[in-house]
Amino acid sequence: MTIGTLLMATAPVVKGPLAYFVTPFFGIFLSIVVFLLGQWLFKISHGFFLFQPLFVGMVAGILALMALAKMLGMSTAAFYTQAYKPGGDIIFWFLNPATIAFAVPLYKRNDIVKKFWKEILLALVVGSFISLTLIYLVAKAIGLSKLGIASMLPQAATTAIALPISAAIGGSPAVTAMACIVNAVIIYALGKWLVKVFRLDSDPIGTGLGLGTSGHTIGSAFALSLGSVEGSMGAIAVVIIGIVVNAVVPVFASLVGLR
Repeated sequence: MTIGTLLMATAPVVKGPLAYFVTPFFGIFLSIVVFLLGQWLFKISHGFFLFQPLFVGMVAGILALMALAKMLGMSTAAFYTQAYKPGGDIIFWFLNPATIAFAVPLYKRNDIVKKFWKEILLALVVGSFISLTLIYLVAKAIGLSKLGIASMLPQAATTAIALPISAAIGGSPAVTAMACIVNAVIIYALGKWLVKVFRLDSDPIGTGLGLGTSGHTIGSAFALSLGSVEGSMGAIAVVIIGIVVNAVVPVFASLVGLR
């Protein structure tokens, strides 16, 4: 059985215009097209941060789903579930191996990790606790509901790790995904400025840890563009922050009454 046959076999039987969209191929195709659109805009704008491909893909994808749903006389939520999600879930599956691939720059500079592992571990654990506390306090201060707070708490981790944690503590994975992406785009835009403000430009280890902790995979990719040490530190930040968030957020959510 070919992959195409398998994908078609998983699609539900639907009649009418919706039948053209209710197939995993639609979700995969739309994801690729909007991401390529983002890459093109990012290239012709010479790296303007609002045209970061992941951010453009998210916004353009939402607008496309809204337009198609309206054309078919459906709610956007129903069209998303029936038409996009089967293929979107396949794209989402690749987030996990993509995240694990950050071990490559980490392995290449494991000499730095072995030498400074205590300082690195302490900085990341303390930083994650501070981040978690600030997210909760800000969310409470602006009056977010329990659902909103639960959706915000896991954003300190990268998207692939944050989404299942959000669902487990009663949050909305969709809101969490948006928060992670917007957060990463902001760090991508302000990364160089923040490095100078916090005087990390003379410390490649601090630069990499800071970008990886705050900007997740996009921050780590940006760190890698600055150098191999920065890239490896960004990668280890993503990994350790993910572990800490996975272990601490469910407990924290229980303590503050979210579960």
